Amino acid sequence: MHLTEDYVVGLVDGEGSFTAFVRNLNQSTERIRRTRIEPRFYIKLIDKDRAVLDLLKSFFGCGSVYYQKDSRVNHQNCYRYEVFNREELNKIIIPFFKKHPLQFPSKAKDFEIFCEIMKAIEKEEHLTDKGLKRIYSLKEKMH
Repeated sequence: MHLTEDYVVGLVDGEGSFTAFVRNLNQSTERIRRTRIEPRFYIKLIDKDRAVLDLLKSFFGCGSVYYQKDSRVNHQNCYRYEVFNREELNKIIIPFFKKHPLQFPSKAKDFEIFCEIMKAIEKEEHLTDKGLKRIYSLKEKMH
């Protein structure tokens, strides 16, 4: 199987996610994550479809595929393709989806916000409380 640009866009429209884990400065320090912000692009599929994720990793030339156990009732174990390296996100993932736009309005909106978050990180806004609060408010607008 060979992945095309259109196939990748459709797959991400249906199963992908652009997100960022952002530390909320208004929460108690007991729940602080190890970093201030963790931007991520990922796709999760059931274990029978792992081969598609391996092809996606080859297609982009970056990221990782790993097993994700799911112990919830009526859920299957999955594999997840994920890119969290900021340089790979900026140089590979974001340019691809700018050139090949997502079709679902909700997914396109999340991608737009994700790009804005990545720009803020590039400007090191995440290193200040004010910047991190702004990034957190952006993240809250994501699906």
